[in-house]
Amino acid sequence: MLFKFLLLVFLSVNIFASTLQLATSTNPSRLNPLLATDSSSSEISSFLFNGLVKFDKDATAIVGDLAEEFYFVDETTLIFKLRKNVKWHDGQKFSAKDVLFTHKILISPQVVSPYSSDFRFVKSVEMVDDFTLRVTYHEPYFKALEVWMMGILPEHILKDEESLMNSKFNTDPIGTGPYKLHQLEHSKNIILTAFDDYFEGRAKIDKISFSIIADPMTRFLMLKSSALDVGSIEPMQFERQLSPDFFEKFDIHENISRSYTYLGFNLRLEKFQDPRVREALSLAIDRQEIVDILFFSHAKVCTGPFLPKTKAFNADVKAPTQDIQKAKKLLKEVGYDERNPFEFEIVTSNASAIRPYAAQIIQHQLKRAGVVVKLRVMEWQAFLNMVVFPNKFDSVLLGWGLSPTPDPYVFWHSDNDRKSGFNLTGYKNEKLNKMIEISQSMIDREELAKLWQEMFAMIVKDNPYLFLYIPNSITTVNKNIKNIEPSASGIWHNYIKWEKN
Repeated sequence: MLFKFLLLVFLSVNIFASTLQLATSTNPSRLNPLLATDSSSSEISSFLFNGLVKFDKDATAIVGDLAEEFYFVDETTLIFKLRKNVKWHDGQKFSAKDVLFTHKILISPQVVSPYSSDFRFVKSVEMVDDFTLRVTYHEPYFKALEVWMMGILPEHILKDEESLMNSKFNTDPIGTGPYKLHQLEHSKNIILTAFDDYFEGRAKIDKISFSIIADPMTRFLMLKSSALDVGSIEPMQFERQLSPDFFEKFDIHENISRSYTYLGFNLRLEKFQDPRVREALSLAIDRQEIVDILFFSHAKVCTGPFLPKTKAFNADVKAPTQDIQKAKKLLKEVGYDERNPFEFEIVTSNASAIRPYAAQIIQHQLKRAGVVVKLRVMEWQAFLNMVVFPNKFDSVLLGWGLSPTPDPYVFWHSDNDRKSGFNLTGYKNEKLNKMIEISQSMIDREELAKLWQEMFAMIVKDNPYLFLYIPNSITTVNKNIKNIEPSASGIWHNYIKWEKN
C-alpha cells in the first residue's frame, strides 16, 4: 500500500508540475552575474541571483531586493539593512559576508568583469553586523544605489576558489533567486526549478525550460506551434507570417525597447580615423529606409547614444538626411574615388534575425556613394570571442540594451577601451572624458541631464557609431499563462506570480 501511495504521489507531482517553455539563441558562456556579458548568460542568471536593490515594475524607482531597507547617511555614506530570511539554493543562510565577498571579487585584478568599473568610487564596504552594511564612497556618485543591482555571490562556496574565471561555479551556480539550476546541456536545453525557500515565496510555475536554438526561424516555428510559451517576434513575422488562430492562442505585448542597434567603427584602424570618412558613411545611409523596410511601424530611427524618454536624451539632435553627393565629396577629399574606393567589412551575428538584413541594406546604400562593403555573418559566441572582444574587425553591427539611468562611462570613456571593456570601438575624446568624470559625482539630476545632453550631441558629431534604429519589443505570451501584469518595464517583473493552466 505504501508503494502504491508513493507511486501515486510521484505521478501526481509530474502530471501537475507546470513548465514554462522558453528559448535562447546561444549557449550561456557563464551563469555568473559578475561575468555574464552575453545576453543568454544574463537572461538565465537573472532567474538565479538577486542584487541588493532593483528597479520597480515601472523602472522609475529603486526598491529593495536582498536589502529590505537602504538609506543615505550623507552624500557619500550608504547603509543597507539586509533581509534575514534569505537562503542560498544549497540551504545556507545569506548574510552581509556574501556582499563583502562579492565586492572583494569585483575589485580583484584576477577577475575581468565589465561591472568592476561601477565600483571605482567605492572607498570601503564594511559589515556593521551580519545583516547591516555601510558603503562609503570617495565622493558623491550618481549611480551609488544602482550599482548594487548586480547579483551577489556565495562566500561559503567560492572563498577558496583559485580562479573564478574558469570555475565550475560558472556552469553549476548557486544563487538566492526564485529558480535554481537543475540541468545544463550545451546546445540542447537548460532547466531551472522553483526554489522552495525563496524569500518572496515559491514561484508558482515549477520549472523553466530553455531550448537552445540558434536559428531564428526555428524559434519562430516553435512559437507558432505552441512549443514555446513566451517568445519575441520580428515585425515582418507579426505583419505577414501569423494567421488569425495564432492570436487566439497568444497575447501580444509591444513596447519600445530599451535598446538600440548601431554600426560601430574600429577607430584603432587608420582608415576610420579621419572624421570626414565617418561623416561620409553617415551621410550615405538612409536610416528611415532601414526602419521602413525591416520594421514597418515597429521601430524608430535612433538619433544618439541615450534613449528617448530618459533625462539624457537630446531631442535637438536629429538623424542626418541622406546626402550621397556630399558623402562622395568628403570621401574624395580624403583620397577615395571610383578608381580607389573606400572599402571595409561589416561583421554581425545570426543571433538576430534582423541585423544580417540591415547589413545588406547598408551595403546597398553605401554602394551608391562608391563605398565597397563586404559582409560577414557569424554564430554569436564566435562573433564575441573572435571578433568583438579581441577588437578584430573593421566595423560591427551590434546593439546595446541600456539601463533607465544611462552611464556614459561604460561605453564612451577611453578607460573602457580595454579587455572586456564596452568601449568596443576604441573611441577617445579627452573633452568627453572630462565631462563624463564630472558627471559621475553630480547628484543634481537636472544639472546632470544637461551635461548628458551635451555628451549626446558631442558623441553623435564624432560618428564613432552610426546610430541606426530603436526596435519595438514585441513579446508573445501563450494565453494559458495567467497573472501577467504588463508595465513600462515589460512583463517579467512579477514572473514568480505567473501560473500556467
